[in-house]
Amino acid sequence: MTDTVRDPEPQAAVAEPSVALLEVESLESQLAEKPESFGKQARGRFFRNKLAIFGIVVLTFMIVLAIVGPWLRPFGFEERNVTARLQSPNATHWFGTDNIGRDLFVRATRGARTSLLIAFVTAVVAVSFGVVMGAVAGYYGRWVDSIISFVTNLFITIPFLAILLVFGIKYGAEPLTISLMIALFIWTRAARIVRGTFLALSQQEFVQAARAAGARGPRIIFRHILPHSVGPIVVEFTLTAGVAIILESTLSFLGLGILPPETSLGALVAQNKGQFTQVPTAVLLPGLMITFIILSLNFIGDGLRDAFDPKSGIE
Repeated sequence: MTDTVRDPEPQAAVAEPSVALLEVESLESQLAEKPESFGKQARGRFFRNKLAIFGIVVLTFMIVLAIVGPWLRPFGFEERNVTARLQSPNATHWFGTDNIGRDLFVRATRGARTSLLIAFVTAVVAVSFGVVMGAVAGYYGRWVDSIISFVTNLFITIPFLAILLVFGIKYGAEPLTISLMIALFIWTRAARIVRGTFLALSQQEFVQAARAAGARGPRIIFRHILPHSVGPIVVEFTLTAGVAIILESTLSFLGLGILPPETSLGALVAQNKGQFTQVPTAVLLPGLMITFIILSLNFIGDGLRDAFDPKSGIE
């Protein structure tokens, strides 16, 4: 008697509709889910960047230290104790003392406050001016773009450090004055970045629709295009702040920055460089504070650049 071989195909045919049904249900559930907004995706990318989070932590710590640091020790900013001059870090003087017995921790935290203030004011002024110039050039184009591009290239070719030295001799010493001097020469990068962004966005459909609806140039610039340029602008703000601290420290090191009785981190390095062989920490500790601030700003800027770049979310 021959064995009867059963055909498995009917069973497979029965199973196929259930698999297809599951696939349809999965697709429907995916379509029913609310898609994440660009802002939420950008936040997710940023907070997954460990270096950016490290930068936020360090920068926050430095800001808090600059605010409350001078009150953590029982010494005045200009209080002198000649019997305790040129001391290395110890339990009484956490950063040691300078050549006339002043507490360097109090002076360093006060100097960090000045350096951060200069960085913030410079970044606000330089980026704001650069955004306006770049937006006008990128939106209107033609002869307006030619004139603004010529002015921007002119400022780029100027040896701004030499000009800063001249301005520092005549107008230096005040944090606000130094901030404005530095901003006068570093707005060009923000202008070029925003110009490129506006050139790319000015021909988009939403801009054409705004023009067709009768919106004027300023309204289109500030209400329609500028919100789409926030990412590059925020990144440029952090990087400009770091550049401002470097330039201020350079001016102070050359003796053309913040002058006594006020101080900054760069000024402390300049004032104590003569005692480096005796008390190297008097130079190294303010220098490390400058390094940490600039590194944290760069890490935050890199994290923001990756967060606002949609391509970085593709894995």
